[in-house]
Parts: sequence; C-alpha cells; structure tokens
Amino acid sequence: MAYTNLTTFLWFDGHAQEAAEFYVGLFPDARLGATSYYPDDAPRMAGEVLVVEFELFGQPFGILNAGPGFPHSEAVSFQIACDTQDDVDRLWDALTADGGEPGRCGWCKDRFGVSWQVTPRALGELLSDPDHDVSGYAMNQMMQMTKIVIDDLRREN
Repeated sequence: MAYTNLTTFLWFDGHAQEAAEFYVGLFPDARLGATSYYPDDAPRMAGEVLVVEFELFGQPFGILNAGPGFPHSEAVSFQIACDTQDDVDRLWDALTADGGEPGRCGWCKDRFGVSWQVTPRALGELLSDPDHDVSGYAMNQMMQMTKIVIDDLRREN
C-alpha cells in the first residue's frame, strides 16, 4: 500500500472560505487551493461552501463546512515557531483580533475558535537550558504570561 500525503481537516460550522483566506494571509508562501460546493441535493444549502483547500508551510489543509456537530477545542492546536518578538506580536495580534481570545502561556484562539500556540524559538532554548536557574526562571515567567515576551523570559544580569 502506498501513501502519498496527509491532509489535516478542520470541521467548521460556516465561515470556511473566510477562515482559509485568513490563515493564508498570515504566512508567507501560503496559498489557497480548490473550493467545492454543496450540490442541489445535499443536506446543506445548495451552493454553500463544502470544502476549502489551502496550504501552509507546504502542508495541505482542508476546511469542511459541515455544521455544528464538532466544535473546536484546545485538544488540537497549531504551534507557530517565531524567530523574533515582532513575529510573535504580529501573529498574536492577528489571531486574537476580531473576537479571538488570548490564553495563557502563548496559547490563543482565533475568531473561528481554532487554538494556536504562538511560541518564540527562544522559549524552547531557555526551557531546555542545562542551567536550572535559567530554565526555571523562563518557566516561571512563561507561566505568568498570556502572549510570550522574549525579553521577560531572561533574567536580567
């Protein structure tokens, strides 16, 4: 048996096209793919978006516009590794705008209810530092934050 790819599908109750366009607008080299629509004899309104395909970081995604049966939860989230505080700020602000919700420790929900972790690479480096004073301080600071602020993770010398 041969497998050619793996596509992550998100279940939405409306706003499939809007969400795909929003996600594609957040990241460089992202792109929209095909969109399919419910036919006349479907259980939802004919002509309504059924599936929107898109790609982020070379990975395929789909949004199935299928109704209220399965709401999003924090059990599945997308983690974004950011190089700079400017990257963290831009993505955090975009994801929490227009009805999105900030969470703790770099987690947030976008306006569609999808959970994200906006994580600076520096956080992982500090948390894995062999000096327990460095890693412990970073952990303690992170636990008090909503959006991660890189400079606040480092103990002042």
